[in-house]
Amino acid sequence: TIGDKRSLPVLYLDTVQFLPRWRERPLEEQRHIVRSFMREHRSWVIDGNYSKLYLAERLEAADAIVILKFNRWSCLWRAYRRVLTYRGASRPSMTDGCTEHIDSAFAWWILHAGRDAAHRRQYRSIEQRYSHKTVVITNQRQLTSFVRGL
Repeated sequence: TIGDKRSLPVLYLDTVQFLPRWRERPLEEQRHIVRSFMREHRSWVIDGNYSKLYLAERLEAADAIVILKFNRWSCLWRAYRRVLTYRGASRPSMTDGCTEHIDSAFAWWILHAGRDAAHRRQYRSIEQRYSHKTVVITNQRQLTSFVRGL
């Protein structure tokens, strides 16, 4: 990960959002965790795009913004592969007790809901406003190259 390569603390927003068994943590508690992490660490990596969790502040404070913009079918395949890899377990970037799975709601999110016009506008806006510090990665080859170059 970027955090490992740069010896930086990493906060995975999936671990902030979810409690064991995929229960959602109360929003104010989520916000407190993110705010505390950003205050505690001078430099950091935050993985995730939860807009309710100080997105504007994170974007402003970030030295670099990395947007993974893989196509929808690639994302679905990667999610499925994650299920196979972590069968019956939680991935390292997820809360313990949240076992990997794909259900119809998650597949719908990957294929459609997470790519609606509002989401596309949000990412375009980030790319334009922070063009000087944004890297957009659209496939595995680019991601591998980017990580190698860290």
